Amino acid sequence: MKFTLIAALVVVLALAQGSRAAQATELENISQFFENLKNKLTQDLTDAIQVQEVASQAQTFVENKRTELEPVVSQIQDQLRTAAAKVEEQLKPLAENMQAQVQPMVDDFQKQMEDILNKLIGQARAIGN
Repeated sequence: MKFTLIAALVVVLALAQGSRAAQATELENISQFFENLKNKLTQDLTDAIQVQEVASQAQTFVENKRTELEPVVSQIQDQLRTAAAKVEEQLKPLAENMQAQVQPMVDDFQKQMEDILNKLIGQARAIGN
């Protein structure tokens, strides 16, 4: 009887051990799932932070270059204003001289056109009467 009791106890312990082994495998699978999930979330968060850092670095770079270039742009604008003023000073007398030479020709042309127009009006009236 003791032997049967011991045998039954061994069988129960073996069954319990087998059940624990199955539970251990399931527990290992669940642990592996959560470990993978943790790794993926960590990687996704790291990637998002890196993208944000790159965007921040790009914005800082652009702002720094803008700050560096503002004095240069201002200097170039001043030089262009000076050059434009000098060109205007040189061209103004030339333009006035050209206008002085062309204006009599324009006036003469206008006078000739008025004469032609008056002659045509006169002929049209003569034909109409």
